[in-house]
Amino acid sequence: MAERTITRAQLGEAVYQEVGLSRNESADLLEAVLEEIAQALADGETVKISSFGSFSVRAKGQRIGRNPKTGEEVPILPRRVLVFRPSQLLKKRINDGASGEAGGKA
Repeated sequence: MAERTITRAQLGEAVYQEVGLSRNESADLLEAVLEEIAQALADGETVKISSFGSFSVRAKGQRIGRNPKTGEEVPILPRRVLVFRPSQLLKKRINDGASGEAGGKA
């Protein structure tokens, strides 16, 4: 299966095609939405997008890890990590698409 990355430019173009705003307005709208999501997450809020999923930030405590090369134990500092939980609709769409694709998309 070939991997494909969707860029901000491609998302902006999709907004332009679907909504009918100018390309600059579409790009500005996309940037505003992404900034709002990023700021909410930085503030520790959960972001829920209906029929898509939810993003949240989880605090991970300090723990002991191991350097795989040397086997030496090293402390892993506490940090905050981004967690995405897909909605049931998105899970279904992904699983239905996976079973229907024999060759995969490029």
